[in-house]
Amino acid sequence: MTRRLRPVALDFAASAPLRLAFTAEAAAPPEAVYAALADDVPGWADWFTGVARAAPTDDGLGREVRLTGGTRFSETIMAAEPAARYAYRVDTTNAPALQALLEDWQLTPAGAGTRVRWTFAADGPAPFRWLMPLARPALGRSFRASIRALDRRLAGG
Repeated sequence: MTRRLRPVALDFAASAPLRLAFTAEAAAPPEAVYAALADDVPGWADWFTGVARAAPTDDGLGREVRLTGGTRFSETIMAAEPAARYAYRVDTTNAPALQALLEDWQLTPAGAGTRVRWTFAADGPAPFRWLMPLARPALGRSFRASIRALDRRLAGG
């Protein structure tokens, strides 16, 4: 069953009751990483672990994402700052327990590459907020593997 989540603003990335942040280095420059995030939404299924399908909606102002396990998200793009930041809020989902979710991707130059910081900012009932931090190691591994896959994709391999 699809449920509407509480709409949140960009500052939710800093104020959410649950914030999980991960950082990885990409060999590609910020412009290329940003283009993969914001301009090639269908490409997410080729490099981001767990994404089965992604498509832009509303003339690029939103996204529809389906994970390999069947979870679906309808999202609104909250920030699209070329080579610097890409953030989106989940508006509707079939995922249980979520009450609000915003994901924020910050890109900063790091030598010839990019430092990628992904913040997963969420709210849900107390058991959700207590249990989600236990998923931090798995989410971190998934994120780092996804950045490595993105690097291979951007390098043409």
